[in-house]
Amino acid sequence: MTQPNHPPRSRASALRRFLTGQAAGGAVLIAAALLALLLANSPLGPGYAALLHGDVGPLALEAWINDALMAVFFLLVGLEIKRETLHGQLASWPRRLLPGIAAAGGMAAPALLYLAINRGGATKGWAIPAATDIAFALGVIALLGDRVPASLRVFLAALAIIDDLGAVVIIALFYTGALALPYLAGAGAVLVVLALLNRAGVTRLTPYLLLGVLLWWLVLRSGVHATLAGVMLAFTIPAQDGREGSPLCRLEHWLHTPVAFVILPLFALANAAVPVLGLPPGALAAPVTLGVAAGLLLGKVAGVFGFAALAVRLRWTELPAHAGWTQLLGVALLCGIGFTMSIFITLLAFADAPLLQAEAKLGVLAGSLLSGAAGYLLLRLAAFRTDR
Repeated sequence: MTQPNHPPRSRASALRRFLTGQAAGGAVLIAAALLALLLANSPLGPGYAALLHGDVGPLALEAWINDALMAVFFLLVGLEIKRETLHGQLASWPRRLLPGIAAAGGMAAPALLYLAINRGGATKGWAIPAATDIAFALGVIALLGDRVPASLRVFLAALAIIDDLGAVVIIALFYTGALALPYLAGAGAVLVVLALLNRAGVTRLTPYLLLGVLLWWLVLRSGVHATLAGVMLAFTIPAQDGREGSPLCRLEHWLHTPVAFVILPLFALANAAVPVLGLPPGALAAPVTLGVAAGLLLGKVAGVFGFAALAVRLRWTELPAHAGWTQLLGVALLCGIGFTMSIFITLLAFADAPLLQAEAKLGVLAGSLLSGAAGYLLLRLAAFRTDR
């Protein structure tokens, strides 16, 4: 009988580090979000808001976090997408099929549910519930330890990576403002130079990173959201057949800790600070709040589980190894945790509407909390029944 192909030890180790780092980062992210909520609803709230909007050089502190530091986060996302697509869990079509179909359903269903609730209203927020936060989701699944099959963790990671790619495309296509063509042309020229460095076999990271800073500035001035410069840079970093010491793997390894434990917590501190006590009484039941919360809690699970179940029933693919339908449903619920990407898209969708922005953030927090709790409890129950 033919033995299954196992990934090389280096790739398996990289995946384990990826899952562990993201899970640990999820706990820090939760703490930062809670602290931001407490600060925003305390007597320190006005001073905290003034601090975030204060200028630090050419940009406000909040802009440095959302436009500059988050570009580094998107660089890491791009590196993970490239590695997994070339040499990892998404390297072949059979491996891509189930998480790819589930991710497609998980982006479409929440968006449609949001639009149904907000028809004729704030439709620009349709993409907010379409994103999955891998750090939070893996943080929750890590609490269950060995009760969840490793195949489900890999499925969730692969789905979230495809989901991140979808979010990047959505931001590029639907949340880009008026374009400044000279700066856009400059960014294109820098990308050509980066591609030539890759083709010439340059493996030192310094020239890529220096040109990446220039690329970020040009993209910032071009009208395209500056964070997309991180993804563009990632796709030019040499992968060298997925070897552990390749420039891509080295940069990804270096970025994990600062992104998970510094950049994302700072993003949460800056953007989860919703002054709930200062909102109008109807904000909790506003269409935007309900649309985002329902999209994450109901739309995500319907799309992810429904599309995955249909693909399995049609025999296009199979369930993850050693996993049952209840466990797949639990993971689909965890996909409704949309914190980082959902709040980021909120900032773009409602940049000039503070009340709608606050309502959307409420929906993100409520939907993510309920999805995470429901997914954890269902996976815990499934594990209990298996033990029995």
